[in-house]
Amino acid sequence: MLPVPFVLLEPVLAGGEHMSSSVIDTVTTMLTPILDDLHLELYDLEFAGGVLRVTVDTPPGSPAGVDIDQISLITRLLGRELDHNENAVPGRFTLEVTSPGLERTLRTPRHFAREVGKSITVRLAAEMDGRRRLAGLLMSSSDTHAVVRLNDSAETVEFPLSLVEKAKTVFVWESQPKPNSKEARDAKRAANSSSTSSSTPQQEANAQ
Repeated sequence: MLPVPFVLLEPVLAGGEHMSSSVIDTVTTMLTPILDDLHLELYDLEFAGGVLRVTVDTPPGSPAGVDIDQISLITRLLGRELDHNENAVPGRFTLEVTSPGLERTLRTPRHFAREVGKSITVRLAAEMDGRRRLAGLLMSSSDTHAVVRLNDSAETVEFPLSLVEKAKTVFVWESQPKPNSKEARDAKRAANSSSTSSSTPQQEANAQ
């Protein structure tokens, strides 16, 4: 994750810190042409603790992620737009533009739909069939429900997204065999055998 803060010094207003839908719409409208030019997408937008946090991502299936130069450019351009529209977000706040990272928070139906096929963990606001925590492979998702295949039993569980208290993807590291393990020795032996028995076309021509 590459957070690059940009501070806007405006008078702090009294009241809550939750963004109204009009503020979300305004900031999203500012961001859309910026992200379109960079071929990026708005992943999430939230305001808490005096921080306006904008999370951007590459389109699904992209070979690379968001780089620091793109983060810096978005911060600068969006900060300029907010300076020119002082009433877009009330009060004094910090603008933070970041990328989702390897493990992504899932807060909206769109987030769940985007991560189908990945491992996730879910904490529910209330028990469902005796469970409050789910961990497994996200099999499918709709606007209202998601289905996960549990790691511990291979059972599939459908749960309403409205019941989700917290959810995120889980990055799974591919295990590598230990250097002196049987698997590593077998792999090395197979590689040596392949290199010894193979010959190039030039070598075959010289042999003839």
